[in-house]
Amino acid sequence: MLIRALPLFAGIAPIAGITLAYWLGVNNDVLPSCIPYVDGCTSVSATGRYMPGSLLFRAVMLPQSILLVVVWYLSAHWLRAIAPSTKAAGAIMLSGFIGALCLVLYVTFLGTKAPFYELMRRFGIYLYFLGTATAQLTLAIALFGHAKHNTLRSLKWIAVAMLSLCGLPFVLGVLNLVLKAVLEDADTAENRIEWISALLMQGYFVVLYLAWRRTGFSVAVRTDLSTIR
Repeated sequence: MLIRALPLFAGIAPIAGITLAYWLGVNNDVLPSCIPYVDGCTSVSATGRYMPGSLLFRAVMLPQSILLVVVWYLSAHWLRAIAPSTKAAGAIMLSGFIGALCLVLYVTFLGTKAPFYELMRRFGIYLYFLGTATAQLTLAIALFGHAKHNTLRSLKWIAVAMLSLCGLPFVLGVLNLVLKAVLEDADTAENRIEWISALLMQGYFVVLYLAWRRTGFSVAVRTDLSTIR
C-alpha cells in the first residue's frame, strides 16, 4: 500500500538527495572531496548552497516538508488506532508540523548572505531539528509504553530502535557543545556530527515504516450516500 510507504520515502529521499547534491558539488569543484560522515570536510547545508547541487537540494527538501506534514498527521492517527488511550497524538502533530514548516523556512533562505536572511535560516534549521526530534521522541515513548503491554514483541523492539535513533542526536548535540568549548577549531567535528545526526533522524522514518507495516496500517476513504438529497 502506497500510504504505508510514505515514511520510507521520507527517510530515504533526503539522504539520497543530499548525497547526490554533494556529489554534484564535488564534481563541479565547489565542495571538497571526502567522506563527510567520517571526515567532516563540509556541512550538510553546504550541499544546498552551490549550483548545481542547490537545485536538487531544494527540489528534494521542499516536497519533503509536505511529506512530513502528511507522515506526522497519519502517525498521530496510527498511534490512536493502536493505543486509543494515548494522549501523545496532539503533541506529535504539533511538533512535527512545526518542524516541517521550519524546513521550508530553512530551505528558502539557504545560501542568502544578508544578516536578516542568515538569522531566518538558522532559526529555520534549529526549529526543524527541534520540532522533528521532539515529534520522533514523543511517538517513540508512546509506542514503547503501549508495546510493553502488547503481545507483539516485535513492536517493542521497533519502539526501542526508534528511541535509540531519536535519542542519539540529542547525545551528539551535547557532545557538539562540549567540543566547541574545548577545541579551538570544532568545525570538522560539528560537520561530522551534523551528517551523522541527519542520517539517524532519517533512519527513524525507515523504522516507522516497518512499524506501520508490522501493524498492518492502512487508510480507508468512505462516503455516506445517505447525506445526498
